[in-house]
Amino acid sequence: MKEVDLNITDMIVVGGGITGLVSAYLAAKAGKKVKVIEGSEHFGGLLKTFEIGDNRVEFYYHHFFTHDAELNWLIKDLNIEDKLFYKKTSMGIFSNGKIYDFNSLVDLLKFKPISFIDKIRFGLSSIFLGKYANWKNFEDRSSIDWLKKWAGTTTTAVLWAPLLNIKFGPYASKIPLSWMIGRLKQRMSSRKKGDEQLGYLKGSLKVLLDALLTRLNDLGVELVSHSPVEKITFERNEIKSIFTENEEHRASNYLFTIPSTYLSKLLGPKTQMISTDLNEIKYFGAVCVILELDRSLSDIYWLNIADEGFPFGGIIEHTNFIPSSEYKNTHIAYLSRYFALEDKIASMSNDEINRLMLEYLPKIYKGFSTDWIQKVNVFKTNTAATVCDLNFSEKVPDCKTEIDNFYIANMSHVYPDERSTNNSVRIAAEACRVMGIDTSYVPTKSSMSGKIGF
Repeated sequence: MKEVDLNITDMIVVGGGITGLVSAYLAAKAGKKVKVIEGSEHFGGLLKTFEIGDNRVEFYYHHFFTHDAELNWLIKDLNIEDKLFYKKTSMGIFSNGKIYDFNSLVDLLKFKPISFIDKIRFGLSSIFLGKYANWKNFEDRSSIDWLKKWAGTTTTAVLWAPLLNIKFGPYASKIPLSWMIGRLKQRMSSRKKGDEQLGYLKGSLKVLLDALLTRLNDLGVELVSHSPVEKITFERNEIKSIFTENEEHRASNYLFTIPSTYLSKLLGPKTQMISTDLNEIKYFGAVCVILELDRSLSDIYWLNIADEGFPFGGIIEHTNFIPSSEYKNTHIAYLSRYFALEDKIASMSNDEINRLMLEYLPKIYKGFSTDWIQKVNVFKTNTAATVCDLNFSEKVPDCKTEIDNFYIANMSHVYPDERSTNNSVRIAAEACRVMGIDTSYVPTKSSMSGKIGF
């Protein structure tokens, strides 16, 4: 078995998703010798893409916000700023069997399922959460309970509860208001004169990933793929080595960016307390059924499904954001669903998921026919997001563990903000800072990630 000298590598990053790659980038820019070890065949994690119409599109839908200061910095630093653009998008809600536009105050007033008084309560409570509330004061308050009191029972039943139920399933009643505050702050901060401006890269996020991997190569970062870590050994109060199938790897410091559920399985008796704490963090899975169509479903980019019983919580029509002409006139729509790992959908085959999802489209789009579909793609992951239940900050691990050269930075550190590429950059910057690397040049604006455990 090949062994790498301890003095050769300053830092090993385990996990080649965006957090791991940006951590490696920041460390290498500071002159560190870095190695990234990724278990799968490809780097990028949730940024992975596939081909449609001589272009690329993500397995799991992505967009940026105007206030994504960290991501905008990274894009500029990688010299791909000319690929970045922002544009107005549209949102809708499917409620009581009807599609409603949901972009402005006028749209809210036209929304028939709730009364005028409830509309006022919805607006005021949303503004309070998105603009003024401090998430630290609401970690022990259930979103559902608070919304029933302040937004109203009808509004909660019609709007909020179905959305929370489809996203969080059996955990919906335990989701803290802190998460809702993070979610609404993220969306409201991207609005300008009432319109939401969202961003994307011409050519997909593969442009970002390719540019980042190229820069890492230029900086001498060693990129090791298809090498899941199988064992970690300890000596005194340090990690001595990590082992993949055919190689032993050594470094001065180790940063693990893989999901807590995977990391805990690698830890032995010496780190039992860390492992026990990590096991407290549960994950949601996510499935995206991506339809390649010969026509558009509607003129709405993001349609939230507020009626109960549907197997998906959102329909994101990508080509109402990026023109279908970019994909040889193919129209692209995501049917998106989060799931608890004990849900039936977690064990379904791709064909079963496909049939389940398509069965419900005619209930939304009158006249819909499967003849419109040119191809169906199904992607599923079991670690799409953490289950952030009440007082979740108490579960978020410290980046610097009790083991001297052992650091953790993963999706749990996004809380109370919502998972995004930008927030992954923020977490990477905070992890490097904790490891003694200057990242003060990475700007921050409105991200609430990286506040806990660092």
